[in-house]
This record gives sequence, C-alpha cells and structure tokens, in this order.
Amino acid sequence: MQTRQRLTISSPLSKRTAGKTMSSGTRKGWAPARFPTDDVATQRLREWLDADEGGLDAVGLDLSGADFTRADFSESWFTDARLRNVTLIGAELYRSDAQGADLTGADLTEASLVRVNLDDAVLRHAKLDGANLVKASLYDVDAFGASCRGTQFMGASLLNVDFRSADLSRSVFDENSFQVILDENTRMDGVSGSIFGPAVFMEESGSRNLSGPELQEWIRCHGGAVQVISTAQRG
Repeated sequence: MQTRQRLTISSPLSKRTAGKTMSSGTRKGWAPARFPTDDVATQRLREWLDADEGGLDAVGLDLSGADFTRADFSESWFTDARLRNVTLIGAELYRSDAQGADLTGADLTEASLVRVNLDDAVLRHAKLDGANLVKASLYDVDAFGASCRGTQFMGASLLNVDFRSADLSRSVFDENSFQVILDENTRMDGVSGSIFGPAVFMEESGSRNLSGPELQEWIRCHGGAVQVISTAQRG
C-alpha cells in the first residue's frame, strides 16, 4: 500500500453576523430540512445561509443528525468534521474538503462528490448509491459496510480503502487505482470498467494480495466484469 503525508488544510475565516439582523435563513431558496443538534454547528450554518457567497467552513464541527438534502456545499470545508447519520441526498459537494471527516451512517445517495478530498475519512455503513465520485481522493478510508450501488468512481484514487462487507454492485470504474481491502462479504455484482491493483483479500487465515488476472478472475467470480490493467499496460 502507498503512503503519504497528511495534508494540512487551511480554511477561510467564517463570516460572522453579530450585530446584524437575521435574514430569511435560506441560500438560493434552500434551507436544511433539519439542523444539527449541536448549537455551535447550527450557528455557523445560519451564518453561512445569511452570507451571499462562499463555501461553508465546518472544520471540526459536529453536524451529526442534520438533513442537508439537495444542499449546495461546493468548495466547502468539512475537515475533521463529525457528520454521523447526516442526510446529504442529492447534495453538491464539488471540490469540498472532507479529510478526516466522520461520515458513519451518512446518506449520500446520488450526491456529487466530484474532486472531493475524502482522505482519512470514515464512511462505515454510509450510503453512496448512485453518487458521483469522479476524480475524488480516498486514501486510508474506512468504508466497511458502505453501500456503493451504482456509484461512479471513474478516475478516483482508491488507496488503502477498506471495502470489507461493502456493496459495490453496479459501480463503475475507469483506470482507477484499486488498492483496497476486500473480503467474501464484499459484493461486486455488475461492477464494470478498468482498475489497477493490487487489492488485499482478507480471510480467516490471514490476508493475501490479488493482482492482474487473479484479481480480475476474483471479481468475475463475484459477478463483476472489470479489466485489471497490468503495470506494463499502464505505461
């Protein structure tokens, strides 16, 4: 597995509204269906809703339990934020930073995560069905039990991603790095596209690497049709 240093992300200062009269509390006609339970996070969100432009600065905040269905969080900062069980159905997160974020149990069905940084994030039992992760970065990600049915991974970096017990049915790849962890409970029905290995297969007796024709055959036996590109072909 590859290694790399954790990036240090600098977020912009959040806009403050002290001394100002609150507006309607919507941005382009959108407001959360449910605010976070944390007061600090709710206040920051209200300030962002009242601002004219810019991404949300939610670095390190606890947004758990909120319903952000159809939100536009393009170029926002969720670095090290807590988003457990947050609803983000159909949300737009283009080029946002969610490095180290805890998205356990979050619902990201049909969300756009194009070019999103998810390095070191937790996606345990998260739902990403139909989500767009084109050119997203996933390094050292815990996606145990995640549902990624029909997810678009084209061009995404998948390095040391734990897909044990995950459902990747009908997901689509296109020359993706696929240095992931799999087990017999990982579902691959209808998976298509092309990938680079090697992957790690975990079993009761230990682990073993799967690469090239062996990885391709393993995926085929689990219902997928993926081309595993060799190092020579990659060049």
